[in-house]
Amino acid sequence: MKYLTDELVKSSNLVNFVNHLGILPNPDKILRKFGNTYQTLRELSNDSHVWSCIQSRKSGTLNLDHFIDPNGSDDQTTDFVRDFMDEMDLNGIITEILDTPLYGFQVHEIIWKFDGKKDGKIIPSKMIAKPHEFFAFDTKGNPVLKPTLGSEKQKLPDFKFIVSTFEANSVNPYGNGLLSKCYWHVTFKNSGIRFWVNYMEKYGMPLLIGQYTRGSTQAESQKLAEALAEMTEDTVIVTPMDINIDIKEAARNSSVELYRELINHCNAEISKTLLSETLTTELHSGSFAAAQTHFRVRKEVIAADTKIAERALNQLIGLAVKINFGDVPLPKFKFVINDSDNMNKIDRDMKLVQSGVKFNKEYWMKTYGLSAADFEFV
Repeated sequence: MKYLTDELVKSSNLVNFVNHLGILPNPDKILRKFGNTYQTLRELSNDSHVWSCIQSRKSGTLNLDHFIDPNGSDDQTTDFVRDFMDEMDLNGIITEILDTPLYGFQVHEIIWKFDGKKDGKIIPSKMIAKPHEFFAFDTKGNPVLKPTLGSEKQKLPDFKFIVSTFEANSVNPYGNGLLSKCYWHVTFKNSGIRFWVNYMEKYGMPLLIGQYTRGSTQAESQKLAEALAEMTEDTVIVTPMDINIDIKEAARNSSVELYRELINHCNAEISKTLLSETLTTELHSGSFAAAQTHFRVRKEVIAADTKIAERALNQLIGLAVKINFGDVPLPKFKFVINDSDNMNKIDRDMKLVQSGVKFNKEYWMKTYGLSAADFEFV
């Protein structure tokens, strides 16, 4: 009964706290355990396997081609978008946007500048990823600046921030961070490695046995022990003829396999969490069919990541176009997911053209992301 009473008190305090500040606490258990600091999650990337999985996941999207689809917009608007995006560090921006699945959400600040060369247009020059600790979500699921002691929550300024989320919903607007799910596996793996190193230090080195005559003094035996200790580094020792030294090689113990299995298991779980598969990072035995399945899963993960990046960059395009042109049709940033799909479209369209079908200018621009300056009809 006391436990239930304590829980009700805690719940009521939490509700009062939420109602007072107007923000929802992050439900992530790892962040709550360590005081809601995202530095705990950032430090997980110091693990070599976690870092490898992160780079593998991001490279799948970064290596894709991309283009600006006119999407029904006029040439002036499309060219404006192409020009300012060509001047931005898109590779770096996309890399930061792809941190969204790792932490659950990612906020970018837009840096605007006045460009007199483009008829006085206001264009975005940078998108800078901001620390997660600066932001929270209110009870309506809207992102806000996190209130500090003695202050209240502040709504994010219009045209200034872009918020990306991963698997967010009305219950958890903070999203579903994958790094939190890696925490215990990284912790257990590091502990296993530490115990393995201690085991190797204790049992992996050969055992040196020095024998001396029964009449030797304590000082002589101590001197022999010190000489044997130095021998493990210098491998040279000089002793009287009546001292016998023997070397016993350490016997291999099955405990070594236990450490290796623990580390391999943790690495496999990290791979499944960050990549949803294991064969692209864990090169163990497996059938060709299994490999095909894993690569298909990897492709699906990449496709999901491209949607996150496209959504964020299209928000940027929408803000830039609205500032300079008002409410007009918006060009779209798109990744080329599958080159074979484009080749199939080209083959189909060429066959239709040869059979007498005539496509208009808008079709070519919409289907292949071309601008009016890219081609001319003969």
